[in-house]
Amino acid sequence: MALNLIINTSNPPLGALLAAEHVKSSVQLSVEEGKDTRLHISDSIQFNDGNSISRYLARVAPALGLYGSSMMEQTEVDHWLEFSARHLCDQPGLNVALGELDKALSLRTFLVGHVLTLADLSVWAALKGHREWQDQNKLFPHVSRWFSFLSSQVPFSAVGNKYASKKAPVNKSSSEERKQDVGKFVDLPGAEMGKVVVRFPPEASGYLHIGHAKAALLNQYYQVTFKGKLIMRFDDTNPEKEKEDFEKVILEDVAMLQISPDQFTYTSDHFPTIMKFAEQLLAEGKAYIDDTPPEQMKQEREQRAESKCRNNSVEQNMKMWSEMKAGTEFGQTCCMRAKIDMNSNNGCMRDPTLYRCKNAPHPRTGGAYKVYPTYDFACPIVDSLEGVTHALRTTEYHDRDEQFYWIIDALRIRKPYIWEYARLNLNNTVLSKRKLTWFVDQGYVDGWDDPRFPTVRGVLRRGMTVDGLKQFIAAQGGSRSVVNMEWDKIWAFNKKVIDPVAPRYTALSSSYVVPVSVPEATEEMKEVARHPKNPDVGMKEIWYGPRVLVEGADAETFTEGEVVTFINWGNLIITKINKGPDGKVVSMEARLNLDNKDYKKTTKITWLTKTNNAPLLPTICVNYQPLISKAVITKDDDFKEYINKNSKLEEKMLGDPCLKNLKKGDIIQLQRRGFYICDQPYEPISPNSCKESPCVLLYIPDGHTKEMPTAGSKDKSKSQASSTNTTATPEKVLSAAAPAPSSTSVSDLLSSIVAQGETVRQLKAARAPKDKVDKAVQQLLSLKAQFKQQTGMDYKPVMAPPTAAASSPTAVQALPSLSPDATSCPYTKVAQQGELVKKLKAEQAPKDQIDVAVKQLLVLKAEFKKLTGQDYKPGMALASPTSSSPSPMTSSSTSSSSSPSSALYEQVAQQGEVVRKLKSEKTPKDQIDAAVKQLLALKAEYKQMTGQEYKPGATPAQKAPILVQNKPSSAADGLYERVAEQGEVVRKLKAEKGSKDQLDAAVKQLLALKAEYKQQTGEDYKPGPAPGIPAQEQTHTSSASTQSASSRQAQELSSQVTQQGDLVRKLKSEKAPKDQVDEAVKTLLDLKNKYKTLTGEDYKPVTAAGASGGEDKNRKERENKSEKQGGGGGGGGGGKKSKGDKGGQSKESAGGAGEGQGPKKQTRLGLEAKKEENLADWYSQVITKAEMIEYYDVSGCYVLRPWAYSIWEAIKDFFDKEIKKLGVENCYFPMFVSQAALEKEKSHIADFAPEVAWVTRSGKTELAEPIAVRPTSETVMYPAYAKWVQSHRDLPIKLNQWCNIVRWEFKHPQPFLRTREFLWQEGHTAFATKEEAAEEVLQILDLYARVYEELMAIPVVKGRKTEKEKFAGGDYTTTVEAFISASGRAIQGATSHHLGQNFSKMFEIMFEDPKRPGEKQLAFQNSWGITTRTIGVLTMVHGDNMGLILPPRVACLQVVIIPCGITVSLPEQEKEALLAMCSNYLKQLQDANVRVKFDLRDNYSPGWKFNHWELKGVPIRLEVGPKDMQQKQCVAVRRDTGAKVTIPEAEVEKKLVAMLEDIQNNLYKKASDDLKTNMVAVDTMEEFQKELDKGKIVQIPFCGGIECEDWLKKTTAKDQDLEPGAPSMGAKSLCIPFSPLKTLQPGQMCVSGKEPAQFYTLFGRSY
Repeated sequence: MALNLIINTSNPPLGALLAAEHVKSSVQLSVEEGKDTRLHISDSIQFNDGNSISRYLARVAPALGLYGSSMMEQTEVDHWLEFSARHLCDQPGLNVALGELDKALSLRTFLVGHVLTLADLSVWAALKGHREWQDQNKLFPHVSRWFSFLSSQVPFSAVGNKYASKKAPVNKSSSEERKQDVGKFVDLPGAEMGKVVVRFPPEASGYLHIGHAKAALLNQYYQVTFKGKLIMRFDDTNPEKEKEDFEKVILEDVAMLQISPDQFTYTSDHFPTIMKFAEQLLAEGKAYIDDTPPEQMKQEREQRAESKCRNNSVEQNMKMWSEMKAGTEFGQTCCMRAKIDMNSNNGCMRDPTLYRCKNAPHPRTGGAYKVYPTYDFACPIVDSLEGVTHALRTTEYHDRDEQFYWIIDALRIRKPYIWEYARLNLNNTVLSKRKLTWFVDQGYVDGWDDPRFPTVRGVLRRGMTVDGLKQFIAAQGGSRSVVNMEWDKIWAFNKKVIDPVAPRYTALSSSYVVPVSVPEATEEMKEVARHPKNPDVGMKEIWYGPRVLVEGADAETFTEGEVVTFINWGNLIITKINKGPDGKVVSMEARLNLDNKDYKKTTKITWLTKTNNAPLLPTICVNYQPLISKAVITKDDDFKEYINKNSKLEEKMLGDPCLKNLKKGDIIQLQRRGFYICDQPYEPISPNSCKESPCVLLYIPDGHTKEMPTAGSKDKSKSQASSTNTTATPEKVLSAAAPAPSSTSVSDLLSSIVAQGETVRQLKAARAPKDKVDKAVQQLLSLKAQFKQQTGMDYKPVMAPPTAAASSPTAVQALPSLSPDATSCPYTKVAQQGELVKKLKAEQAPKDQIDVAVKQLLVLKAEFKKLTGQDYKPGMALASPTSSSPSPMTSSSTSSSSSPSSALYEQVAQQGEVVRKLKSEKTPKDQIDAAVKQLLALKAEYKQMTGQEYKPGATPAQKAPILVQNKPSSAADGLYERVAEQGEVVRKLKAEKGSKDQLDAAVKQLLALKAEYKQQTGEDYKPGPAPGIPAQEQTHTSSASTQSASSRQAQELSSQVTQQGDLVRKLKSEKAPKDQVDEAVKTLLDLKNKYKTLTGEDYKPVTAAGASGGEDKNRKERENKSEKQGGGGGGGGGGKKSKGDKGGQSKESAGGAGEGQGPKKQTRLGLEAKKEENLADWYSQVITKAEMIEYYDVSGCYVLRPWAYSIWEAIKDFFDKEIKKLGVENCYFPMFVSQAALEKEKSHIADFAPEVAWVTRSGKTELAEPIAVRPTSETVMYPAYAKWVQSHRDLPIKLNQWCNIVRWEFKHPQPFLRTREFLWQEGHTAFATKEEAAEEVLQILDLYARVYEELMAIPVVKGRKTEKEKFAGGDYTTTVEAFISASGRAIQGATSHHLGQNFSKMFEIMFEDPKRPGEKQLAFQNSWGITTRTIGVLTMVHGDNMGLILPPRVACLQVVIIPCGITVSLPEQEKEALLAMCSNYLKQLQDANVRVKFDLRDNYSPGWKFNHWELKGVPIRLEVGPKDMQQKQCVAVRRDTGAKVTIPEAEVEKKLVAMLEDIQNNLYKKASDDLKTNMVAVDTMEEFQKELDKGKIVQIPFCGGIECEDWLKKTTAKDQDLEPGAPSMGAKSLCIPFSPLKTLQPGQMCVSGKEPAQFYTLFGRSY
């Protein structure tokens, strides 16, 4: 894109020129001299302000870094741009600004960061052009140094020498000329030349409309006239309305209007100052804080009644103000009001609001403030602070002028002068942003640039030119006369601009054209002028020929023998007119009469030649009518009643062939029709849609009052009968029942609330008018308020009527000591609520009622525990209050019957029973999840207390009691332990990446416990030994005199680890042979593992007794360094043997490459979970640490990182290539589905119904009808198929799309395996015969099997789904099923469905049967799909405890080359030779089409890299060291087996290619053997259950019945939720294998024993 910078040499923008000089090497930019400075980007976008130009140029060349390299630097750059504009450019008195600048540059070479930025350019430019700088530069040494340094650089010297000396001469004549052009402007009172400052303050909550344009142009006029200053200020006082997107478009709109503000500011720039002024008014008693409800405050203002808060003391006001600033709940009910005059006749003076509390974050200040000033308070302050001399406001603000000046006087600040002008009022138009936003949200218009809109963009899109708009606004001038104006006037101004330059073309209405035969005419092309009066517009081509077309309306006016003038051709004589039975002209004949030049009395018509050399262009002409049918909308009118719903009229036309060259925004005139603007250029036939896009032209009004452009023939001036608009009369609002009297009993009141709630729900369900619903809701709220007033409690659904005691504070305080019989006792409340829950479940009440009741029950239980310190248990005896004095603990005070561990064991057992009961009763999922979560928490607590896992039926383990000699346990000690325990909970949640709300709740509880601890002890909680207890005592068990055998053994092991560590260090320092070092390291790791097994903790080096802190630190550093370099301690398989000095590293250890090799990145690289021990944790760690996914803040959605996406690309490339061989074509259909389309196939949608995600709102507006996000695309695609298929020749249709799918509701989300959004391909085909469709189903299934077996090395079982598991709405489903032995579960790999004629019947996809003419036949359809689930299957099938293992055919990288042995002692020459050797291997392998990477990173050791690439699953690691180079060989390490193979240099390419193929085959063989071992066939239910419990998939004789399958699933279900990470499920049918392991015998029964078996069916637990 070429940019054009035009500069005014009288006042050159040095900053913009410097920016241009710096970017010219990166951006195509030309610089020209002209009248006004502007950067021309396109016809619609231009920038006039120097800083705006600089910013744009910096952004189009981001690589130069002129706008900073981070958000912080960009903010700093913006600060200095603002600083240069506000404090340096043409400002008198530079001392203060230069002082600030000198301070900033005291330690810097550049203003921002370490490189040159726009900050330097703009500040340098401002100083260069300032007269005072030369005199003062010696006073500020740092600025002078910086200025001289930049001036010596070539761009600065070039720009400075060329432009800086030029001054702007005063051109009196041009000023006078401009003043005469603009019309009725009135001189400003008290204005002085050069001192006028005006401002344009739009709110960034919408697009600019022409009312704003008038304000902006008026301000610009006075700026230019008085050589003053124009400030553009964004009024961002309301964070809820302020949007950064609107700021951008407003700036673009201002640029379109060619307005150049001298300064850009924000009201938020002055928030600190405004707040100080507000506090000043409070302190002086001129303002107060009011917490009166808004509605009441409004009534008081109308009644001129003073607020109860008006006479608050200053202290009380300041206290309430602090609440507001903090954004507390109370503060949000308050506002600050000016104390003026509540009896004033001017409503704006009756104590107006100055500040309000809003918790919304501000786009610029973020969460820094909770209170924001009103516009009326901020405006006078900011006007005064920014030096505004004249504030231009429309007359509608007249009443607020008095308030404006009161604020100025009260604060004793400089007073600007208010100058009023009339607001622009246009008929049939609304200018309110609120109303315009409503039109956009409701979809009545296409957007803010809709041609019917009065926005700047809307009128420009409709064909208004900037010059026309400016002339119109200028003609209005500064008049104060308020009038309503017709749009005709504005369009008349526009016509004056476009008429002289708009080229002329022709178009005919395609609805009625008449062919005219002119036999003697020859087909030829001539060029004629595009504009008859302006040759500069250019020439156009016109075709002539023997067959032309004219408008039918014109043809009906002709008579035989009449001479008619064909424009741009000449006179023709109509010789014959042929009419049809309906009297319409169907064709005509004519002969040339070109010698006759008399055109005065002839009819002039437009025409077009029909020729193959220049086909006529399909064109659509659009004419817009006003959106509002009423001319003037008054205050009492509801504009929604006057909406013109037929405001857009389209007419299909046959266009001049030349129209194909039009570009968007081109303005033309269609002869005898009017002016048009090209809104959408013509596009030829698309290869995707096989359709051409017509040229779309929008009619530009020209100021005439005709209703619509016509062909303009003789009889067309006759007026047509106009249609009348009628508006529907709104229904009468139903009268609301009177609120319940105050004497109503609580029970009656509860009944009234329930009944009214039901009424509200019914009204909403019936989509009743909004006023009805609002009235019913109001009554409901009134009843709830009355309920709260009587009971002191908020109403909650399904609650029992509270007793009087419930609201008594004294009753609450006495709760712990009450008996269970007391009605207000918390125990009784829990029991009653529990009964209510049981009753609701027994009665099968609606789920939401049950959920609310359960929630209330949990709250009551939590309150009970808080008051009593005990969990609620049915039938328990309440504990009596105990004394607060602590009792000493002794080693013999606990027994198995009363110990805490026994009690906890019982709680786990009871909670297990609760979980089982909930499942058996099939209660809602959320209740089960909550119960399971509580069970897991109790198990974790039990393990923490006892050190053992909970096991059903086992004897409760006892925790060894702590011996504290003469030290009674205090409340503080118990609290200390609770803090420590809660800290562990928080750490565990973070490690497991728990949900944010869980984490927040846990952290909140931790902070509360810490605060409580500090309150009791007076000290902050610190981790470590409990306060007051010596560390030695804490480690003692019940026998203080002797240590246990395990403790002694641990000490011995610790000593051995220390000694072995010393030995490893010694061997390394002596540079002992590698095998000795490896052996010593291996022994060290074994000892550490033994220590961990014995103690349950990792070995940690400890300092010798008496060692100083410094020695302790140095010792730890040496230990840690030794472990990192020597492969010490860690999971993932421990250290690795390596070649040369390739130091093995633990996968948990930190990476580092040794001295001098860059920063060491601390990581936890390896896996901390083992696949065979905890598959869920292992899987989670593999996919994150192997950089396959990143978690996302929407549950069930994940980020696919490149390492994972490359696998999907490999699958996509293979499958796409194969299906294209079958004739399948790719396409794309929308992701949104209408409700009607989705519900068309009932059985289909029923299966997906719980998973469908619905879009119900646009912004804050409810959609008229919800729109679904596709769960699958049958209902999206098949309506189109119905249109496309008419004949058997239109079949088959074979389409496929690669897209995303959203399926919302499910349990246990797992990345790749079960996600809310996933990628897939879905093929949808239609055939004329069932045989063709059935053949394709199996062809696609074979391709899916090849994807798994050939690409991913995963064997699959092909088969057909049972009736229960088949695709909803289909005839049958075929599938490929994979098996994951680590979990003993199968997983569906991909499916291919035969839909039969079910969908074609619903969507009427029919064709005419060639065998039976006249009869319609339904198409046979298939659908098939494979998803990103494949990546999860691959991970779990092939991965091991060292990470991912990728089959070479789908691996992003197949080989990674790692240089080894590069140490400080290695000569530079050898290092370069080694790297060159690696590069040579890289090139060889790339030439052999091997995907290969050379890992050159020098801040990681080779051992770290080995672990890194092993974890990511790269099939082959190629190690190259100095000795390898000398021996001309390298070492290849296979990821699948770990085997190392030495390969001669000459055979690298050949051997590695063969090795990759062998790895692929080996992975497939290993997985196949695994599947064969774990898939068995049995004939009895007992054997089935037994094999299933071994984690196998089982083929059994099965009858195929849905009820039988449900029975099998229920019978085989296990209570696996009691085991973390395993969902509860029984066996389900996977498929009916095409190749079963056994053959069904005659008369063989189903495994259930109820029905005869139909086939062997594969069953198993499944994902």
